[in-house]
Amino acid sequence: MSRAKAVYDWFDTRLDLENGQKFLGKAFPAEDSFLLGEVALFCFLLLVLSGIFLGFFFEPSTSDVEYEGSVQKFQGEEMPEAFVSVLHITYDVPFGMFIRRLHHWAAHLFVASIGLHMLRVFFTGAYRNPREPNWIVGTGLAALSMGAAYTGYALPFDEFAATATSIGYNLTISIPLAGDFLGQVVFGGEFPSSATIPRLYFLHVLVIPAAIAVGLAVHMAILIRQKHTEAPREGDVTEGRQAVDEDDDDIIIGLPAFPNQAAVSAVVFFVTAATLSALAGLLPVHNVAEYGPNDPASTPALIMPDWFLMWVYGFLKLLPQISFNVGPAHINGEFVGGIVLPGLVFAAVAAWPFIDRTEPTHFTADPLDRAWQTGVGVAAVAFIMIASIAGMNNILADQVLGTTTNVVNPILTAALLVVPPVFGGITYLLLRDGEPTPSQEGDVAADGGSVGDETETTESEGDG
Repeated sequence: MSRAKAVYDWFDTRLDLENGQKFLGKAFPAEDSFLLGEVALFCFLLLVLSGIFLGFFFEPSTSDVEYEGSVQKFQGEEMPEAFVSVLHITYDVPFGMFIRRLHHWAAHLFVASIGLHMLRVFFTGAYRNPREPNWIVGTGLAALSMGAAYTGYALPFDEFAATATSIGYNLTISIPLAGDFLGQVVFGGEFPSSATIPRLYFLHVLVIPAAIAVGLAVHMAILIRQKHTEAPREGDVTEGRQAVDEDDDDIIIGLPAFPNQAAVSAVVFFVTAATLSALAGLLPVHNVAEYGPNDPASTPALIMPDWFLMWVYGFLKLLPQISFNVGPAHINGEFVGGIVLPGLVFAAVAAWPFIDRTEPTHFTADPLDRAWQTGVGVAAVAFIMIASIAGMNNILADQVLGTTTNVVNPILTAALLVVPPVFGGITYLLLRDGEPTPSQEGDVAADGGSVGDETETTESEGDG
């Protein structure tokens, strides 16, 4: 036995390399797009790497220290240490401003790519049986990504970020019965307290990233264990010496994980990194020096969250100020608009595969052939967009229409209730003529059968 064979056998008995070789040949459908999911994964990797760099210089403390740095207007002032450390990162640490901007844009692209990936999965029906578990995991990852962005929002402890973050504290303490306890746990008491920044920093750099990492691992494990969805084939396929029926879901036509898909993924990673680097080099981010350190005695003129939380802010803007008791529980508008309604949105998203129930399905669907499902999707997108516009009602009223929010809010409320079902209904009416009949759907389900053992082939030239 050769030395190389002995070394291989030693590792094989411990790491099951044979199955690893099978994974390297796992097929990735060439017609389907994994681009958005990969972009999200690579954004998370870049967030971790840039966050490690920033963590070396950030001080999660609200204790006052004297500033000695490059920003002249703050020279010699006593300011919170968290704010001073962000100024130090931005203006004094080599590449600090670039890395901080890269971290910012990676966070935005991370949330955006998850959202767009879920839309792609929704409209093509890739969430259907047996892939409901991965849809639920993806919904959880979307919520965690927003939580990670929110907890990082307050860390500079400048006037704007601290004021905006206080909205989250008010929502937390509005939760009946448990609000005060959760406010103590998450924020360290009344916001802002000396414990607020350390608590949010702990959540931002450890708890939520660890949960996202576990979620991504579970998501990928389920993806590997199950079959990848494929776009419907146009007739039978000849793969090497093997003829594959167009309805055969036991065989995947695609590219092997290594080296073909690995090469594609490498390109996606470098394009993602290059795009974020260009954004970081060309576009500014939140200017902490302009806003100055947190001042509880003042409030910036314009306060609003980032775009991915704007729809929640819209609920708060449009919901009337209500306050009543249900037994020992106190209910107010902040709880309903900031906790209940967003919770219902996420619950509806997570429950959707159990509403659109089907037989086990391998192939994706054309959104134009799914009239009512596509109509629901269009209505949901319209609902979130109008709610997001409502979150910017002061800009819409003052700078666009030249009026007041008292005039705009009733219109936005009516639009939020009327426009989504109208858009969804129009979409359904336009598409229903092309929707398969119930008998045709039964035929498709019969052809698809149940998920069995996976046989994988590749389209790479010379395989077979």
